[in-house]
Amino acid sequence: MSTVFIISAPSGSGKSTLVNELRKIVTGLEFSISYTTRPPRGSEQNGREYFFVPRAEFDEMVGKGELLEHAEVFGNCYGTAKRFLREAEQKGNDLLLDIDVQGAQQVKKKIPDAVSIFVLPPNRDKLEWRLRHRGMDSKDVIERRLVTASREIENYDKYDYILVNDRLEQAVDELRAIVLSERLRRAGEKPSSHDKRILETAERCRLGNVRERVQPILQSFKSGAAQS
Repeated sequence: MSTVFIISAPSGSGKSTLVNELRKIVTGLEFSISYTTRPPRGSEQNGREYFFVPRAEFDEMVGKGELLEHAEVFGNCYGTAKRFLREAEQKGNDLLLDIDVQGAQQVKKKIPDAVSIFVLPPNRDKLEWRLRHRGMDSKDVIERRLVTASREIENYDKYDYILVNDRLEQAVDELRAIVLSERLRRAGEKPSSHDKRILETAERCRLGNVRERVQPILQSFKSGAAQS
């Protein structure tokens, strides 16, 4: 039985970079490429970052029940095809889903034992800096993304694990530990001393152990919204 790992984050939090790094160092992990109705940006290619499809085709997939989850964000639709889970299970691999808060809640309802991970930026100012310096969005879109981020991070406590992406190397190490620790836990074998270090790293990221660290981040978004 494949383990489904859900990873969510506000736009600009570095989630895509984390996922790409994770896939380089953890084997047996399939990645689901989402379908979207939005047009490609910059150097994006169909079948690499997303499957870009017309709205009519997307609606047809919804109607046929082909999507594990789907949501509309900023007027564009995004969704995950069920076939990725079937293919992962046939190969004996786990499945990683890079989806938003709405999609994560849908998947958790259908697959309650899915492992959910929420990635937070260090604070609102750092997220705004990242959004502005990636040069992909207009000023209005950036402001809208910051408002959306403020709403999204309020759902952090619906996730099993929380990652604060301040230093990339540490965040990648923590994400790797979460995936490996869940595999160890589900295997039910006695952990080695090396395994115990992985389990300890993952445990520090569990929701119940990061609430105190998360509070200043949440406050930075509330303060930023009040000043806007």
